[in-house]
Amino acid sequence: MRASDKEIIRGLAGQVGEIAALPVHEEKRRLWRRLNGLAGERPMVMIDQVCWNELEPTGELTRRCEDPECRDYERQLRRALYQWRHFPVDMVVEPFIRVPKAVHNSGFGIDVREQRAVTDPTNSVVGHKYENQFTTEADLEKMRTPRVTHDPAETDRRLGVAHELFDGLLEVRPEGYFPHLSLWDPIATWMGVEGALFALIDRPDYMHRLVGRMTDGYIALLDQLEGQGLLCGPQSLIHCTGAWTDELPAGGHDPARPRTRDIWMYGLAQMFSTVSPGMFKEFEVDYASRICRRFGLVYYGCCDPLDGKMAEVRMIPRVRKVSMSPWADQERGAAAIDGDYVFSRKPSPALLATETFDADAVRADLARTRDICRRHGCSVEMILKDISTIRHDPPRLDAWSRIAMEVAEG
Repeated sequence: MRASDKEIIRGLAGQVGEIAALPVHEEKRRLWRRLNGLAGERPMVMIDQVCWNELEPTGELTRRCEDPECRDYERQLRRALYQWRHFPVDMVVEPFIRVPKAVHNSGFGIDVREQRAVTDPTNSVVGHKYENQFTTEADLEKMRTPRVTHDPAETDRRLGVAHELFDGLLEVRPEGYFPHLSLWDPIATWMGVEGALFALIDRPDYMHRLVGRMTDGYIALLDQLEGQGLLCGPQSLIHCTGAWTDELPAGGHDPARPRTRDIWMYGLAQMFSTVSPGMFKEFEVDYASRICRRFGLVYYGCCDPLDGKMAEVRMIPRVRKVSMSPWADQERGAAAIDGDYVFSRKPSPALLATETFDADAVRADLARTRDICRRHGCSVEMILKDISTIRHDPPRLDAWSRIAMEVAEG
């Protein structure tokens, strides 16, 4: 390791450690625990999935390390510091660094075949056109049961590097596998959304076999992770939101061998946005429930509007937070949630992509969410995410952050 790289990382880690020690972070954890216990004291606010490429010109994110591993840590630290300085909202800066164990998941054995449309080569958000690889009965035989393996020597090497970089500044935490078990997002990449939706109508039995094999594969994956003690520990975030809770881990927890019931999981079926509630239950709820019931708590939904499908969402075990996307009818969603789940609002990021930033429109949008949830007795969080562009105008995020906290605390 180059001495200059180590000096850069330790300088950044020292700044993060000083911020993490501030009393405000324990207060934020307390507020997140209250929210996740359905006793929210005020709306909680987070910003995630930022278009970092448009913030690079500020110079605060410029990496100076040369070693690739150090550069990865440097990016993580610089982004945390940038967010804290510019749009912290209810983020919590943790006094530790997570070091991923060398866990390999073989997956289902299907390689995605696609064409990409790129409009901005610096932006990770691109267009995808997927090839349909599941058209015959024989295609189902392509699927393999995921196999989990661990390389202890590589894990030890990673931890050794982390200890050299962070000891005395940030705690080093080995981090196991964090399962995200979406059924239909992968299928959308194997068949294309159009191909999959037509098949649900034209070949329902075929699609049942496909999603059934996926569900069995995910359950086998969880069995392996638990059996080998390779699951992650308590999470700070779940799907871009605060995961702090008094309910996890479950009784009998062994930090060396975490179980699914000790952690959060999140599920979603974004391509089901336009299907009927009955089809949603038949092809998503009935299968996802087999997975979700194993976990301690579940965050459900993403961009899919769920305001008209809450009766079906209620059938999924362990759900605690439900996404209310920009396309949801908030009034109907809040009435259907009725205080039984966290109303996880996703304010539209399009308000940051307009030709001229309209602060009044942002304030009105957030205040409407707050007021609707107050009327219906819902604990609420407002999560700005999927930010593809801010028109290369970084102060917009700072402004949205200030407005959101004024609305939340008002």
